[in-house]
Order: sequence, then structure tokens, then C-alpha cells
Amino acid sequence: MKVKIGKKILNANESFAEKNRRIFAKNNILCFNMISSPGSGKTTILVRTIGELAGKIRIGIIEGDIQTDLDAQRIRKTRAPVVQINTKGGCHLSAAQVNKAIKLLPLDRLDIIVIENVGNLVCPSVFELGEAAKIAVLSVAEGDDKPAKYPEIFARAKAMLINKIDLLDLGAQIDFNIKRVEKDARKLNRKIEIFHVSAKTGDGFKNWCSWLMELSKK
Repeated sequence: MKVKIGKKILNANESFAEKNRRIFAKNNILCFNMISSPGSGKTTILVRTIGELAGKIRIGIIEGDIQTDLDAQRIRKTRAPVVQINTKGGCHLSAAQVNKAIKLLPLDRLDIIVIENVGNLVCPSVFELGEAAKIAVLSVAEGDDKPAKYPEIFARAKAMLINKIDLLDLGAQIDFNIKRVEKDARKLNRKIEIFHVSAKTGDGFKNWCSWLMELSKK
């Protein structure tokens, strides 16, 4: 019975995901679903990305959080359009929630929409939202075992951002092996794009932003 209920939930979600895909296609918008553990730096990455691409790519954000609009407030300071979704305990965003949020964005003035999902590496990975691609984010502070422990998102992601690489300067105080992370991720997904970035210092953002620009032109 649990399997049947699960299928019904996913089928209903996929129906809205398909509606979202049609909306994005009609408006020629590239949509990304950004997924990570809490505290990996997703919002800081988005704030810097919006700044780096100002005047080049028009970006809108859908913020997913269990409570508060703290991250949305940070995005608003960049003047990028943002819509907040509070799940009130839910561990992931649904395609139906995203469908409502899309309608509150100025679609005719956007090139890219990034959905910042609820901080969770498990649940969001299996719920399609209509995105063109998933972006996985992990930070140096979290440890290097995430692709091995949470394979689903890294197997599905088009790109992985390894954030907070500035912390590697701490040496022995940070036990993080980038080569292990890359090896484990590529075992799951040999085509995954990998970017080493620091949202704090801006290191690595040139390559990340160039990749976004290339995709937006296709």
C-alpha cells in the first residue's frame, strides 16, 4: 500500500511538473533546481551569481524554506525578483507549489529561474519541479562523504558546486578530500560538471557563470 500511495503522490507531482515545463518553454526560460544540505551556502552562491551576471542574464529566484523569508530578504537586496515558499514542515518543494510561485514572477523579463529547494539532500532529489536540470551543492565544511552517502542527487545533477573552498586554507583543521568527492560523484554520474567555488571570496565564479551563460544561449 505504501508503494501505491507513493506512486500516486509522484504521479500528481509530475502532472504539475509538466505544466511548469510548458510554462518555462513558452517563455524561453531555463530553470534550475538547486539542492543541498542546510548551510552549504546556496543563498550566498545565488546572491554572488546574480551580481556577477548583472546586465548579462536576468535571473529570478524561488526560495523554499520550512519557515521565514530570511533568504528571500537577502535575494531582494540584489533587486532580482524572488518568490518565497514556506513548506511549514515539508522537507521538499512540490511542483504544485512551484507552479503557484512561477505565476508571481515577471516571466517576460527573465532568462533563468533558480529554485532554491529546502535544505535536504534526500527528499528534493526525487520530486521533479519542471526544471531543466538539478544543481547539487556541498560545502567543504560538511565533509567529503556526501556523494557516497546521498547518491541520488549526485546521480541526477547536471552540475555540482563544491563551495567554501577558501576553508581549505585552514589545512589540517578541515578534513576534506576534493579528489574523493569528484571520484565518488563521477562514479554515479560521469557527465556531471564540477565547479570549485567560494561564494565568500568569488573564487571559481568565472567558470560557474560562464557555464550558466553558455546554457542560457542554447
